[in-house]
Amino acid sequence: DQLKQWLESSSVSLELSKKGFHRYLVTTTVELRPSALSGASVLLLYRWPNGVFVDPYQLASLSDQSNFEILLDSAIDLEVPAHKTSGFLTYVFPSHTGSAPSFLQLTIPVHGRYHEPSFAGEAFASVHIEPPDLLLRTEKCSDLRRFDSHSVVDAPCTVKRNNPTIQISLFLIQNIVMLPVGDGSATMLVCGGTLLATMVCCVALSKYMLKHRLV
Repeated sequence: DQLKQWLESSSVSLELSKKGFHRYLVTTTVELRPSALSGASVLLLYRWPNGVFVDPYQLASLSDQSNFEILLDSAIDLEVPAHKTSGFLTYVFPSHTGSAPSFLQLTIPVHGRYHEPSFAGEAFASVHIEPPDLLLRTEKCSDLRRFDSHSVVDAPCTVKRNNPTIQISLFLIQNIVMLPVGDGSATMLVCGGTLLATMVCCVALSKYMLKHRLV
């Protein structure tokens, strides 16, 4: 009952800062109430759309400076465009000792994927990023049948072990990332202009080399 009270009174917020394909930062603020969460562990479950990705190599390089550990549910291909990949999950474990603190703030670098060109004249593609699910677990809670079925999930309690975890589903406003896309209607114009410019440069360079006997 105490754990259920924590779940119902806690909150999660998400904020996007900075701009650009490779400079978005997702900052998650977790406020746990009441403040004394004795014996409880916190886990954040992110459900990322296919329009963004996290760089595991970057996360590894920043691990010494981060206040969390992160577990990916699948391998991340950094090069494929959005329409050739799917969304993925990350499990974020805040780094702390003892019981969970009442206030957590985590910053995760996120990168936008390239999107297909638009043939409808749209200059940007919208990517909706949902706030993470807040998962709580306590060793004292052994009977999960009193909770609604949708609020109990299987999730790793550490980066190496799997155990049942209690989840609260929070209905919050989504954050939207606007990413620029190419204009598909200009494909022929761009290709034709590029080919023409290439041919003109080749002819000019050939004439210069012949004139100065550089061949």
